[in-house]
Amino acid sequence: MSDFQLNPIYEQIIDDLLQQQYSIADDFFSDNEVIALRESLLQKYEEDNFKKSAIGNLSNEKIIDAVRGDFILWLNEEESNAAEKAFFNKINDFVQYLNRTCFMGIQNQEFHYALYPEGTFYKRHLDTFQSDSRRKLSMVCYLNEQNWQPDYGGELAIYKDNNGLEVTENIYPVKGRMVIFESQLLEHEVKPVKQPRLSITGWLKTR
Repeated sequence: MSDFQLNPIYEQIIDDLLQQQYSIADDFFSDNEVIALRESLLQKYEEDNFKKSAIGNLSNEKIIDAVRGDFILWLNEEESNAAEKAFFNKINDFVQYLNRTCFMGIQNQEFHYALYPEGTFYKRHLDTFQSDSRRKLSMVCYLNEQNWQPDYGGELAIYKDNNGLEVTENIYPVKGRMVIFESQLLEHEVKPVKQPRLSITGWLKTR
């Protein structure tokens, strides 16, 4: 007898990915989990652990302010604090669910904290490289404290092809929101921010 149970949040994400290549999940993490992750991010940022972000993969990184302006800190699951352990536990549960129900073959993952200071952005791009196509799904969870207002900017713009016409989905980084999308299919950008913008961003990768 199998003890497998359908997860309605995961099922909605899977359905969204099949229908439109992206999903918006506002209840993926609890409010307490988001608060703990935000506090962890801010503490490590204040301890000057973050570095200026680069573009390209690890073998060909370049810091180009005209392309992206965020500061990041890569997360190591084996060295994670309590908030990060809770994060990875849920991500791992989601990965197991995807592999069991969709046979996606996710083998590993990589995540980092990201902080966009006021005035920064990330130009339109695709989350995969010519020399490395292992990224399957991109994920970003927003850790902003206040109810994010449209005039704060910082929205995630996702560009989709709709029967030959390009359409743009603008997703605001409201607290606790998780956005998941196909890394190899959807170009996207972070619009200029007018308030500090906090998140955890990462990728689920195949072999």
